[in-house]
Amino acid sequence: MRKILTTVAMSAALFTAGAANAANIVESAEKAGKFGTLLAAAKAAGLADALAKGKNLTVFAPTDAAFAKLPKGTVESLLKPENKAKLAAILSYHVLPRTLTSRQLPHKAIHVRTIKSSGDRTLRVSKSSRGVTVDNANVVTANVRASNGVIHVIDKVLLPSR
Repeated sequence: MRKILTTVAMSAALFTAGAANAANIVESAEKAGKFGTLLAAAKAAGLADALAKGKNLTVFAPTDAAFAKLPKGTVESLLKPENKAKLAAILSYHVLPRTLTSRQLPHKAIHVRTIKSSGDRTLRVSKSSRGVTVDNANVVTANVRASNGVIHVIDKVLLPSR
């Protein structure tokens, strides 16, 4: 438990510095230093500019450690140019077209629509006394403000069913 609290405190401290300078979502992630895989994937999928310039976005941001939990070779395969559409679908499943903070969530499960263009577009977000979960991921740092939205740090990569 102490390790988890330390990790959450460190995450909050890293993001607070970025948010204080009114950094956008991409700049905040860059400053945090633990979202290299997410940023590389966003660039490869052609989504980095949209995350930097879009308005009122919510991003459920998996850390590098979350990407490392995927089966070996998955990230490398997704970063190949021929998998750009698949990568974009996975990443867009992590983004809401509106700002949603944990304080806005009721103490029950709700379903929210992502910016993913087809197939599985809905995430199950649940708030309880134990915290916030998004599909099968835990929010480890919530409500990180950016100039163009909010970031919630998660411990797993969200994979749409289709």
